[in-house]
Amino acid sequence: MKIYASGGMRQTAQAIPQAVLNAACDEARKLGLRALVHANYDAVHGAIAAGCTQVEHGLGATDADLHAMAEKGIYFDPQAGQLIQNYLDNRARYAGTPFFPKTPQEFEPMKEPLPIAHETIQLARKIPSLKIVFGTDVLAGMHGHNVEDLINRVLEGGIAPMDALVSANSLAAEAMKVADQIGALAPELEADIIALAGDPLKDITAVRRTVFVMKGGVVYKNEIRPLLRSRTRSRVVN
Repeated sequence: MKIYASGGMRQTAQAIPQAVLNAACDEARKLGLRALVHANYDAVHGAIAAGCTQVEHGLGATDADLHAMAEKGIYFDPQAGQLIQNYLDNRARYAGTPFFPKTPQEFEPMKEPLPIAHETIQLARKIPSLKIVFGTDVLAGMHGHNVEDLINRVLEGGIAPMDALVSANSLAAEAMKVADQIGALAPELEADIIALAGDPLKDITAVRRTVFVMKGGVVYKNEIRPLLRSRTRSRVVN
């Protein structure tokens, strides 16, 4: 269940009454559903008080908020800049559509939340046991580029590369209640595997270079052998 408890990235007030948020998250629990709350600033406090499953975005979350999330086992899905950058890169397409500025020039203020997003992640990564998952709030223009936010989490937010990778694999599966199906390389789980050209623990930008993709045991992409042959020829020539 997705709940909008706040407005846009520059709006600080909670948009729905606390009693309504409490009731919505309580009903989700009773039905066995996850309650994911779009929450920034004041609404972060509200989502935590309501005991919702997950906080999306979380701009302006305080140190106390983040500790409270950790204590309650609430998952946190912050974004590290790709969401905002996508609006800026595609401003000409978004301009004039519902809920957006009328001209591309009016998108400039959207840059203001970028340092706040980075600061929020920098705070969050210092909280022991806080479950930070990877999500991007996919929008038109972001398809195929979502991995940039994972890179931003490391380079701009200070997240350790291994933690970033775990957030997008086993921890994300746990948050979605499908850890018994996906999220790890283990017997009985679906064979969803990718391979990268490079070591993401040393260079997180390696996640851009996918050379092998297997989904449910079916190989959809395999550039490993051509890559190995190319490297072998290079060594022979040299």
